Amino acid sequence: MLRVATLTSFLEVLSSNKIRHELNKSESVLLMKDTGSRIYFRAVDDFERLRGTNLAWFGLAELTYTSEEAWMRLEGRLRDPKASRLCGFAAWTPKGFDWVCRRFVRSAVAGYEVVLAKPFENKYVLDKIPDFYERLRESYDPKFFEQEALGEYLNVQAGVVYQGFQRSRNLREVEIDPLLPLLWALDFNVDPMSSVVAQKSGEEIRVLDEVVLSRASTLQACEEFHVRYPNHPAGLVIYGDASGQRLQTAGTTDYQILKEYFRRTEYRSLKFRVPPSNPSVRERVALVNAKLFSAGEEVRLFVHPRCVGLVADFEEVTFKPETSVIDKERDSKRTHLSDALGYLIWQEYRPLPVFGEQSRRIL
Repeated sequence: MLRVATLTSFLEVLSSNKIRHELNKSESVLLMKDTGSRIYFRAVDDFERLRGTNLAWFGLAELTYTSEEAWMRLEGRLRDPKASRLCGFAAWTPKGFDWVCRRFVRSAVAGYEVVLAKPFENKYVLDKIPDFYERLRESYDPKFFEQEALGEYLNVQAGVVYQGFQRSRNLREVEIDPLLPLLWALDFNVDPMSSVVAQKSGEEIRVLDEVVLSRASTLQACEEFHVRYPNHPAGLVIYGDASGQRLQTAGTTDYQILKEYFRRTEYRSLKFRVPPSNPSVRERVALVNAKLFSAGEEVRLFVHPRCVGLVADFEEVTFKPETSVIDKERDSKRTHLSDALGYLIWQEYRPLPVFGEQSRRIL
């Protein structure tokens, strides 16, 4: 993020304004030729390493994803004797009533100042992408849209995780379509071993079935799936937790077990869609909620009533109090099916930047 976003944008500003500079890429240090000033680009995950520096100013991007201790360490470094003005600043998107909200908005510390910008004031973005906010409205659930796009402070961490779910609009006796591939998404957990079977048609996801086995192995999950779906002419696509790529004690991985098993079946088309690492829980949950009920009031996720475990997840899984961490300890049976479905939805519908030639002018 530091290299791709912050440093890139900084260099663009310097170049467009013809400000002379020199970048030491290996050290991520920028030398301002006219003043001799040095600007250091650093991550603040390990904030204790910030000690010992003398700063004239500092700036933080995405402050809500930064610890309060990092801000305090940097504020304590504002002591460069040559500086005519000492200043620290940050930019962020609201993320519930966290420490940033408490320090800068609710009970502002003396000497602090905050600017709460409105979304449609961002002419820099809208001049280039006029439908920017409408795009987000379709990708986010209503609460997430209010927070991420409109900049509203909401307690999105409180209560039920999948607040977009309602039985009246999301339950439907969906039928298997022989022309569409089966999508099988797994959460590799020994007890219970959990997975969902679905199909997609455009923007719509239809969950047909769930497979929940107590004290079961990946091989046993394959056998149960094959009993229920011995063959499907349109093929099979497998999704799941990135941890399934780790070697087991037997020297193989969960996905290797799946591949070897289905090679011996009548399935002639087998694909795997597995990320190298899992998406953030926050983004995955937001995308599932958007499918359940988007900010544009569209329903694009339908679940067969037989999927009682998945429905229980949607209705009962909660966040831990005052956090954005899903509570996996309250009931050991919960979260696995919704996690599996989340991996599938993320792989199929995660927001991606648009590159290359487009049919309309954006600049």
